[in-house]
Amino acid sequence: MRAVQRAASVWLSNLGRAGAVLNVQRLKTRPQFQAALAGSLGVRTEHFALHSCELALVHPPKFAAPMADESSSAQEKIVADVGALGAMVPKRWAKRAVTRNAIKRQIYAVSEQFAPQLRPRGHVVRLRAGFDRNEFISASSEQLKSAVRAELLDLFTRASAHPQLRAFP
Repeated sequence: MRAVQRAASVWLSNLGRAGAVLNVQRLKTRPQFQAALAGSLGVRTEHFALHSCELALVHPPKFAAPMADESSSAQEKIVADVGALGAMVPKRWAKRAVTRNAIKRQIYAVSEQFAPQLRPRGHVVRLRAGFDRNEFISASSEQLKSAVRAELLDLFTRASAHPQLRAFP
């Protein structure tokens, strides 16, 4: 019996995708999200809200600059000039997982474009209202994706103009 050869995976790892833009990392733990949500509400649109807080509040040991004598790897630390972003898409507003995942992908993709224009802080983009199911019948249609992307572009454009969120000139 002949062994079947398998093709190598074509999916990039998270580190490979994150390597394209080095000034944003993702929030991962519940305390990180809670700290960012407890921070100020920076900007909001009809469906989205952007919460922001200082990096030291999100997770002090991870966001501290690495010491020269520390033996931990550089990948475990997030230096102070790096921002962190999280995406919250509750089931209350997007019932189907395919919709929630599509919205999160749009959030992370648009945030990569605006990362250099934002101050390095802990940011959370939260879906605060659902999209009309009568208008967007399919859970992952091109119309829904373009509507989400347009609103996220508006959100991040406003955030980059906000005096507390924009990067220093």
